[in-house]
Amino acid sequence: MSDSNVSSSSSDSASTATVDRNVGRSQRIIDGGQTFSPDLRHWRDVFWLAIFIIHLIGLGFVLAVLGLNRFKKLDRLNIDRYTNRVWENNNGLTENYWPKYAVAGGVGTALGWTWLLLLGSRANQMMKVSVHILTTYLAVISVLCFWCKQFFWGVAFATGAALQFLYVISVIDRLPFTMLVLQKAVKLVWSLPEVMRVAYAFMVVMLLWMGIWSFGAAGVVASSRGDLGRWWLLVVLSVSLFWTGAVLCNTVHVIVSGLVFLILIHGGQNASSMPPNSLMKSLRYAVTTSFGSICYGSLFTAAIRTLRWEIRGFRSKIGNNECLLCCVDFLFQLVETLVRFFNKYAYVQIAIHGKGFNRSARDAWELFQSTGVEALVAYDCSGAVLLMGTVLGGLITGTCAGIWTWINWRDRVIMVGSTAMLMGMVLVGLAMVVVESAVTSIYVCYAEDPSLIQRWDPQFFNQMSETLHQRLQHRSARAREVLSHNQLDGHMQDTYPV
Repeated sequence: MSDSNVSSSSSDSASTATVDRNVGRSQRIIDGGQTFSPDLRHWRDVFWLAIFIIHLIGLGFVLAVLGLNRFKKLDRLNIDRYTNRVWENNNGLTENYWPKYAVAGGVGTALGWTWLLLLGSRANQMMKVSVHILTTYLAVISVLCFWCKQFFWGVAFATGAALQFLYVISVIDRLPFTMLVLQKAVKLVWSLPEVMRVAYAFMVVMLLWMGIWSFGAAGVVASSRGDLGRWWLLVVLSVSLFWTGAVLCNTVHVIVSGLVFLILIHGGQNASSMPPNSLMKSLRYAVTTSFGSICYGSLFTAAIRTLRWEIRGFRSKIGNNECLLCCVDFLFQLVETLVRFFNKYAYVQIAIHGKGFNRSARDAWELFQSTGVEALVAYDCSGAVLLMGTVLGGLITGTCAGIWTWINWRDRVIMVGSTAMLMGMVLVGLAMVVVESAVTSIYVCYAEDPSLIQRWDPQFFNQMSETLHQRLQHRSARAREVLSHNQLDGHMQDTYPV
């Protein structure tokens, strides 16, 4: 009797502690939602904000000069005399190529808007098509490049097709759970029409900047016969466009993830505890006090995420090759260290708490590791699937612009097609990011307080919890296997010393 009382008392104490911990967590989150107060917001990462603005102003001037120099008149600004020793000038005009980029902008925008319009009814099918069609599309473009005697690009696209195929094969067992998460994220976002309007607005802003960017890029293509100097200039312009596109995508990410996070923790958009004008406040802080953090994170996050996906997929299929496994593990640990300071989950912390980027990334990653949710995040491939859709949209855009260029200027197809592909990726990415924002918010909420997800969708909560349990068991079994293997090696060395 005494033992049962003690046992009961212990259970009650444990339950009370658990409840208190969950209540404390929930209260802390809700208090975090109150940081929409302007008194608690401070400008973060101002240095990177200044760098980004200076970069836009300076590049805008350079783009205008490059485009105007060959607009309707050869060497209008008389700058070809300074480039004769570096670039191979010809009789091309900016307006010969600018319409090709206009087509790229139109196709990319149409694909992005179509994705948003079909988000509620056909998103799951569209994502499956992206996963399975991308490899074939890359292979077909590779064949076309070889046919046009563009051997470098043929090898590049063939390598991309091979890597895409290997990656899909390596994560094929994760796709059912990934599609489930994406389906729930789509369900959440589709119930927020104001989120769609934000994505549409930012696509228009990006399109306006692309009008300036493509004007300068067309001027570069017009004054070149494919020499190395012009290619390097196009690479610099492409890096700038990638950074600008990433900044706008991540601004949408911060706006949407902040709103979705608040909806999850308050139990609905119409809840009485929901802060008023949440979307407008999130928008205002994203483009003011938190914009420097977004500019900073946008420089590195995408590249590190892509590298991590590839290493994870390759690492899972190595087998027992210890030498290769050792090399890959070294790279994996290096990337994991970088992920600790550059990850997409930082944008949720930025949206809610207004922290700097590095602190937000570190806090988010420590939260995942302390709760074990990092195992679930590592298992999920939703970011990779959305990236495949983005790349496929970019390839379609580049193909449309490239075909038109091939009809009139066959020696410029690769130049126009590759840069148009980047334009399409940025525009489609602005549509894809609304779903990715919901995914990141779901995981952060689940790590902070699983009962928030249980209240929103009990069935989905049970599926997430079951998958997390399986992944933690898998990691434990693998750790025991490595430990026993190391102990066996030590025993063999003791028995048969060298």
